[in-house]
Amino acid sequence: MFYDLPKPLEFAKQICSILKKNGIMFTATLNRSFTSYIKAIIGAEYILRWLPIGTHSWENFVSPDYLIQILKKNNLQLETLDGMKFNLIKNEWSLSSDKSVNYIGKFIKN
Repeated sequence: MFYDLPKPLEFAKQICSILKKNGIMFTATLNRSFTSYIKAIIGAEYILRWLPIGTHSWENFVSPDYLIQILKKNNLQLETLDGMKFNLIKNEWSLSSDKSVNYIGKFIKN
């Protein structure tokens, strides 16, 4: 199931409250960038029709820097952050250095 993150600060507080010390949190989300708007909303929803129109709210996308910032304030330290890219020909996802659309992160609770 997919969810937008309209209140990332509240999300960070809730996650931190349930994670034990040295607990691990993985995130996978969309960057709040022009590229993500074009590819995730215009491309995936309107052009390719992979998702119902209205699935994503660009206003609720979170940039990697902002995610790291709010999680750090809530005692979660970044361990890794990678981009994700989709290969249309192979119909598969792979890791990438490009975080402009999709990215995944691993955070550890202090």
